Amino acid sequence: MTTVTSGILADDEARRLIGSALDDTLIVEAAAGTGKTTELVGRIVRILAEGRATVSQIVAVTFTEKAAGELKLRLRERLDRERTGSEWDEERRGRLDAALTALEEAHVSTIHGFCADLLRERPVEAGIDPLFEVLTEPAAARLFDDAFGRWLQDVLTEPPEGVRRALRRSAFGGGDGPVDRLRKAAWDLAQWRDFTAPWTRNAFDRAASIAALVAQLHECAALTRDPASRNDPLFTSTDPVRRLSEEIALQQQYGDPGGSPDHDGWEAGLVDLSRDRILANMRPGRGAVYREDVQRKAVLAALEELRTELDRFRVEADADLAALLQQDLRGPIRQYEGMKAKAGALDFLDLLLQARDLVRDNPHVRRGLQARFTRLFVDEFQDTDPLQAEIVLLLAADDPEESDWRRARTVPGRLFLVGDPKQSIYRFRRADVGIYREVCAQLAAQGATPVRLNRSFRSVPGIQACVNAAFAPVMTGDELTLQADYVPLAPHRPALSGQPSIVALPVPEPYATRNISGAAIDKSLPSAVGALVDWILGESGWHVTERAGTAPVPVAAKHVCLLFRRFVSWGSDVTRPYVSALEARGIPHVLVGGRAFHEREEIEALRAALAAIEWPDDELSVFATLRGPFFAIGDEELLEWAHRFGRDTPQGFKRHVFHPHAVPDVFAADTPPELEPLRPIAGALRLLKRLHRHRNHVFADPADGARQWGGPSGVLHELLRATRAHVGFALRRGGEQALANVLHVTELARQYERGGGISFRGFVEELRNAAETAQATEAPILEEDSDGVRIMTVHKAKGLEFPVVVLADMTCKLSRAEAGRWIDPERNLCAIKLGGWAPTDLLLHDAEESARDRAEGERLAYVAATRARDVLVVPVIGDEMYAGGWLDPLMKGVHPPATAQPSTRRTPGVPETRSRDSVLTRPDGDPARATTVSPGTYTFHGSPAAGGVPDEQGGARAPSPAGDLPEFYDVVWWDPHLLALDAPSPFGLRRDDLISRDGDPAAVTSRLEAYRQWETARAQTIARASTPALRPVPVTQMAVERQASVATPDGAAEVKILDVSRAAGRPFGAGFG
Repeated sequence: MTTVTSGILADDEARRLIGSALDDTLIVEAAAGTGKTTELVGRIVRILAEGRATVSQIVAVTFTEKAAGELKLRLRERLDRERTGSEWDEERRGRLDAALTALEEAHVSTIHGFCADLLRERPVEAGIDPLFEVLTEPAAARLFDDAFGRWLQDVLTEPPEGVRRALRRSAFGGGDGPVDRLRKAAWDLAQWRDFTAPWTRNAFDRAASIAALVAQLHECAALTRDPASRNDPLFTSTDPVRRLSEEIALQQQYGDPGGSPDHDGWEAGLVDLSRDRILANMRPGRGAVYREDVQRKAVLAALEELRTELDRFRVEADADLAALLQQDLRGPIRQYEGMKAKAGALDFLDLLLQARDLVRDNPHVRRGLQARFTRLFVDEFQDTDPLQAEIVLLLAADDPEESDWRRARTVPGRLFLVGDPKQSIYRFRRADVGIYREVCAQLAAQGATPVRLNRSFRSVPGIQACVNAAFAPVMTGDELTLQADYVPLAPHRPALSGQPSIVALPVPEPYATRNISGAAIDKSLPSAVGALVDWILGESGWHVTERAGTAPVPVAAKHVCLLFRRFVSWGSDVTRPYVSALEARGIPHVLVGGRAFHEREEIEALRAALAAIEWPDDELSVFATLRGPFFAIGDEELLEWAHRFGRDTPQGFKRHVFHPHAVPDVFAADTPPELEPLRPIAGALRLLKRLHRHRNHVFADPADGARQWGGPSGVLHELLRATRAHVGFALRRGGEQALANVLHVTELARQYERGGGISFRGFVEELRNAAETAQATEAPILEEDSDGVRIMTVHKAKGLEFPVVVLADMTCKLSRAEAGRWIDPERNLCAIKLGGWAPTDLLLHDAEESARDRAEGERLAYVAATRARDVLVVPVIGDEMYAGGWLDPLMKGVHPPATAQPSTRRTPGVPETRSRDSVLTRPDGDPARATTVSPGTYTFHGSPAAGGVPDEQGGARAPSPAGDLPEFYDVVWWDPHLLALDAPSPFGLRRDDLISRDGDPAAVTSRLEAYRQWETARAQTIARASTPALRPVPVTQMAVERQASVATPDGAAEVKILDVSRAAGRPFGAGFG
């Protein structure tokens, strides 16, 4: 298969052809920001005006619901504008009028929406419920969990081998438990259930392999016992070997003599040992003799052989287990299919499968649809999958009798494909760029015309030149990795004067103890990003454009976007330190998806309140709710309540201290004055009791004019209303986002109810599970004009643009170390990891698939860089070019070689540097390296062939005319010494004047002055305690000082030896100096 590159037209000719060659099949490769939607809409309008098709004969398919809505809106606007234009005669104008009137008849939707429409029109032929409902992803996951639970209960009495072995395996790296891991494996397999070919299961004599490995384990355990010194590092490193050996030996000695060995348990133990970090990082120790008559090298050789055999066994056992599970887990999938059929429901994959089967297997239906839909427009075709491609090509075929999409010939002009293989980043959603290439080659062989759009209306020329220089060398159209051919971006916009377009942001403190480390980078970069964004918003004076053709406006928070490759790493939220850095500087932000949504204070408080409502006996949740933001009851009142009303237990504890159903009667009537401060607690508990009673049903509230409320969404709304939480959250700093997050949970409750959820407990558990499993719940997206720095993943940002883009989390890997799937369409086989266990088919193609994953990682970096309109900020390391991260392809475009020097000319819009060092601190106060990049402006060659090589002259360059590729571009390396890295956390409320009571101004002033004095004293104490009383000087530094003639006059440095005593209880060790 070859990439379609011959006969490519220039940009202007390509745009002309799109609007004129209405009877030709076109394959449009549209680079980022080239206006593909405008061209697609223009072609549809011209087809309608020329009478080539009516609205009802047109199908336009795009990737997301948002994109589909935008496409229909722009089509309506264009039709409305064109029908009053002077370009058309009366006949064509009449066709446009008719098209505008009947626009709702057009099929403009996602591929899933289009398939759902087909199935609703032909339910009998498809063999499905005519009133079927489409399951949302959460609803489908809930139904599958139910199906899996029922299946598991049935098979646990006599589980098949794969299930039995999987349940004995322990979680590696602190992951899910065995049942949860098995459930996730079944769910993953369900997403590829249309690939039915069984995986390869090689001959594997498990019992013999385990027996041989156990014997070898016992030998190594015996060999490492009784060392000459029990402090020998080799002895401590081999403790896992001895522990497992002893465990298995006890089972062999005292197990059932007539029973079979516990091969499942021993297999799990051996696999765990192969992953044991202590053994993997074994310390060899010193000395030739390990113990009497045992040489150390003999022990090391035996252990190395054991580790090799353990690794081999793990790979073989995992592959065997994965092949078994592929068959065993068909059971819960069948249960899931049965429950969907009974409920009359289809999930998203069902829509594609059922529609494909309907079009492929029913000639009568296929003939009717081919006659009905005469024009098909497919956007984002680079992210298609085999099912989508099959449906589209069969509908566009010229022979109704042909049911094989690979043999089908397309009617000329019926198909219009738009895509960009450089932006194919959805492999995890079944997208296959290989299918895109195959379809393009197939259509080109049938006479389709490939065209390319490369004039980008989005980015300024400097960003485009940098992107061209960085990605041209890596996007080479490689056949093995299915990488795209690079098409250089051509500029349309002029550069914005008075400010840089590309900023390299050095990580201020990238070093750990001695070397540059990912942990140190992750700790230092967020504050640098926060400080730079703060400077841009408050001091830069920069201007940006919000969209094409608009005048520049002062930069605001809503113009800035922080882009991430991921939101979660090893179970922790990657965005949290960046969010904290913004909040510390009072910068509003909008988090679009991610685990941080669940870890926000307001969401954790809301989960605690929901738990208190569902489980009144959960006194911890009740206490957290009373003390939290909904009721904000103080510690003194809570302590007094517990002292007065808690029930003593024989063990001396207090029980039922805070119980919604145990409010003392003393608060029912007139409350004694001494208990008046506790009345809010009684009221809060009564509210929780009322919410608990009505959490599962809707009722007419007689106390509120028969207002109806109840159920999950009703209880949430009532909680917020009764506590006036809307005002409380809105008055907080960043309150818009906090309030939007809380309201989003109420929307999740409504979605839960619409999706068939029937119990309040089910919603609470679903919300808790989403938080625990780090599911990226869709946080609310505010209106386009609302203020706030956007924080999102590159996948979320696909199709969007932002004036200022800051690329974050630079330590995230470019791709995974091991491949996650391999597809063989010819065999209808898809091999994936199940529970982390890779089948043989995947292992055999691991290198190939890993290379394709890396190629997709390069494309993802391209997508990230091309989201920027006016300013692109790339994090860098000043001492070396950081390799292996997800921004690796960009590094050569912004990182100058060691010999390059910054320009001597002043860069407009950038403060003057304070230092020639782009690293703020190094271990032991080391000076800058010879290879350290100095802060300043560097000029690079912009041609893709140059690959971003800096211009050694560093002089000023004349701007390129609009439309020409710029020959040079500038990169500003920021001075980290200019960043205000230490920002105090804000406190208090906004507009506290709205809620503050009138008081004595003198008292307020005196207390404020006392606070400021305390704050000053605190800062002085910290500074004084941070200054060491003694400064030890290494002898190496003394030698350097002597050479620099800093020594004492007699030529010998003065040496002082002090015996410094350590106070009792004071911590000590290497970590404390």
